[in-house]
Amino acid sequence: MPIHDWTRVDAGVFHHFHNGWLQEIARSLNQGLLPRDYYALAEQVTGDFGPDVLTLKRPAWNPKSADSEPNGGVALAKAPPKVRFHARTEVDVYAAKAKTIVIRHRSRHQVIAMIEIVSPGNKSGQTAFAAFVHRADEAILSGIHLLIVDLFPPTPRDPDGIHRAIWARDGEGDFALPKDKPLTCVSYVGYPGPEVFLEPVAVGDTLPDMPLFLTPAVYVPVPLEATYRAAFEGVPDFLREELAAPPANGRKKPGKGRKKKKS
Repeated sequence: MPIHDWTRVDAGVFHHFHNGWLQEIARSLNQGLLPRDYYALAEQVTGDFGPDVLTLKRPAWNPKSADSEPNGGVALAKAPPKVRFHARTEVDVYAAKAKTIVIRHRSRHQVIAMIEIVSPGNKSGQTAFAAFVHRADEAILSGIHLLIVDLFPPTPRDPDGIHRAIWARDGEGDFALPKDKPLTCVSYVGYPGPEVFLEPVAVGDTLPDMPLFLTPAVYVPVPLEATYRAAFEGVPDFLREELAAPPANGRKKPGKGRKKKKS
């Protein structure tokens, strides 16, 4: 199924789809994609990653430890993710309601990884956007692995895409999105060795499977396309028709003709 142009419909419609998509992804992860000691839940994540929010502990990864690698997943060295860009470095109302998939290890229920699907609310204003970027930065620096899917075109707040807003500019991994691929699927390996795997996409493309890292060396492939298709079935028929219809002659492009709000 091709990626739809979600700027055609109200933000509340995407919010409905967003929740369904997260549930489909979590279901896929919990039904065999994740190794048995890991589990995924859709959780509301707001504020800093303090003990009162996520009982977060930095994942301790010791390559010499016998239990440092999960019993399952894909070894990065054996099957590198098929993405266009890869780099390593040394070191609104709907935004408030948005949920995140949180992957935990059942031994201490510590956070290992997260999946974020960008919503219109995340880009609706400078405050909401800064909060999203801060949360992503904090997760990566806390040692949490992160997968972000952004199906909305760049805005004045992220003119070069969501990845450039998160990743340090002028360094390894400072990828410029191709003009014909303005949307982003990006996976991050958390601290102490942040690493990025990025695949640019566009409306009409098929979503790729993207890696969700459990350790810096092991990931599970997240079936974005299959879960997107399943979640889309939960959108009302007339809205699915609106999203699937080709632009009519003389029809204004989504977002055109509206005055931009100052942020």
